Amino acid sequence: MSIEDDAVEVRAQGWRTLAALHNLIENDLERELQASANLSVVEYTVLDVLSRQPGSWHMRMQQLSRATALSPSATTRLVNRLEERSLLGRVLCMDDRRGVYTELTAAGARLLAEARPVHDVTLERSLATAREIPELAGLVDALPALHAMA
Repeated sequence: MSIEDDAVEVRAQGWRTLAALHNLIENDLERELQASANLSVVEYTVLDVLSRQPGSWHMRMQQLSRATALSPSATTRLVNRLEERSLLGRVLCMDDRRGVYTELTAAGARLLAEARPVHDVTLERSLATAREIPELAGLVDALPALHAMA
């Protein structure tokens, strides 16, 4: 095996480790958020991302798509579902009449406030579980450094 092949394998193993950690956390979050708030992980993420917009609680669909790592069409379908539940609304951009913002409603903010403690406890528990798995421990321990880089 060449050095190049070794480098490819190291990257592939890193990716598999990251995917395993993501899967463990996402499965735990999905189960707990569904049970407690009738929200999927991605629905929670949309509400959370919108709630973190300073003073406005809204974003353009394209920004929301990037923030949630969804395709534009998947983002539209998700926003439609959340809008049907009165958790989100849409408003026209006053600067650009073609632009549409997705906005967190009061009901969405209340549901998010109820779901956030469940999310946070579940995330902490999932990371503690992952830390006990030798293949995942190093990645879990590296997460604070990644946050510092952002």
